[in-house]
Amino acid sequence: MNYDALAELLFKDIDTTPADIEAMYPERALPEGAMVTRIAPSPTGFVHFGNLFPAITSERMAHQSGGIFYLRIEDTDAKREVPGAVDIILKAFTSFGLNFDEGATVDGDNGYYGPYRQRQREKIYKTYAKELVKQGKAYPCFCTEEDLAIAHAKQEALKCNFGYFGQWAKCRDKSFEEIKQLIDEGKSYVLRFRSEGSSENKIKHRDLVKGELEITENDIDHVLLKSDGIPTYHFAHVVDDHLMGTTHVVRGDEWLSTLPLHLQLFRAMGWKAPKYLHISPLMKSEGDSKRKLSKRKDPEAALTFYAKEGYPSDAVYEYILTLLNSGYEQWRMTNPDKDAREYPFQYKKMSVSGALFDIVKLYDVSKNYVSRLTADEVYEAVKDWAKEYNPSFYELFTKDKKFSVDILSIGRGGKKPRKDFGVWSEVPSYMDFFFDEIFNPTLEYDENLSKENIKAVLKSYIEVYDDNDDNNAWFEKIREMSEKLGFSGDVKKYKESPESYIGHVGDVSMVLRIAVCGRTNSPDMYAVFKILGKDKVIERIKDAYEKLN
Repeated sequence: MNYDALAELLFKDIDTTPADIEAMYPERALPEGAMVTRIAPSPTGFVHFGNLFPAITSERMAHQSGGIFYLRIEDTDAKREVPGAVDIILKAFTSFGLNFDEGATVDGDNGYYGPYRQRQREKIYKTYAKELVKQGKAYPCFCTEEDLAIAHAKQEALKCNFGYFGQWAKCRDKSFEEIKQLIDEGKSYVLRFRSEGSSENKIKHRDLVKGELEITENDIDHVLLKSDGIPTYHFAHVVDDHLMGTTHVVRGDEWLSTLPLHLQLFRAMGWKAPKYLHISPLMKSEGDSKRKLSKRKDPEAALTFYAKEGYPSDAVYEYILTLLNSGYEQWRMTNPDKDAREYPFQYKKMSVSGALFDIVKLYDVSKNYVSRLTADEVYEAVKDWAKEYNPSFYELFTKDKKFSVDILSIGRGGKKPRKDFGVWSEVPSYMDFFFDEIFNPTLEYDENLSKENIKAVLKSYIEVYDDNDDNNAWFEKIREMSEKLGFSGDVKKYKESPESYIGHVGDVSMVLRIAVCGRTNSPDMYAVFKILGKDKVIERIKDAYEKLN
């Protein structure tokens, strides 16, 4: 076989050489030990929560080592591409603090190692495919879908391995003349890799998460270029990772089965393969068993879910760190005020078996994170969330910034800050009683108190309330008022002799809370009354009194 002639026949329009391409992608000038990592999603319009695992791992490895973290869009499968999907990807990842040093952007590319969209790199792939043909390592295959289906059925009947190899590789040894004739006849073909491997051989490989592996060598003549000239993932990512200087690849362990092929391709090209980290899929408990987090069954599988619910992106980032490294939670306890990115992440501490997704724990992490923020920080975050997801609340919330910040300041700060909410979508219901436009009180008082008792509390409070009282004076008046009305001013005394009193001072406070806040649970009542102001407090107490008549 004259492989040079075959290469020219197949790639007559390709006049570039591998040397030309290599000159366009010089070796990166980085400090020793610096890692170059990437994420390379397909633009399908759906970004799975599980994608954050390899993404954050890759980002930490690159940035902690002084390296480069980049975004590449693997859009070779045009059938799966969704319009606007690249924008969705960028928004999803950047909103969770994954800042790319280079790669695809909304406006094009940022960096010197692009294009970062694979469909724009067609000539590059064909240049290397042509070189493989020249070396006798690739060949055209004219088998139709029907031919492949017949072969598959025979393999199934014989109970042998599936694939295009050995006796099943019908086009592997076609002569130049046969190939030329078929091309002249307009026959469609793909370009296949000529594997020299054997399923009888085992190769050893060290995965940085899974450890030492012994895997079966690849013997399949996989497709490198599809009939439209577009490369398969297997070929494209090998070329791209080489040219872009990728040193470490973090991906799901579903790719372990094709690792032998990828390593084989790197060897065939004469390139050093990157180090691989294969991580297990994110799991979810379901009864007594576990299953993968599913985009069909679980709304929380989509990254858009967290934006809509209003999970702070930094809280989600922290939660994932708790899953990636078991030591993160201890670090956070001893470093409560530090940025999560200061945590010394170690891929060596990642679990081999994978992580279990727990949205309850995520919420707890988020609640703790929110409790550490200042009122101004919470205000800005809620404002951004409400503008997109709750416009009507946005109008109320932003009408008077000081008013809203004062509300958010209640119980914030100190050693034990309140933890009233963990996601921004809870803020409207947390604050609703401060706004008449959405105030919808539930005036359900303790059934042990008579209507006369409740009315007496409301009427008496109007007479003693003074907006100028400090917290101590304010509560003392409630206590004194309670005793005059037949309630115990001391809860302990009431418990010692409940038959001697109508109730205790806590019951009186609850009557006032329900009348003013419309609920049994609210932030510090004194702070609430101060923010609402005397006129509003008195107005609501009078309204509550009237509703008892």
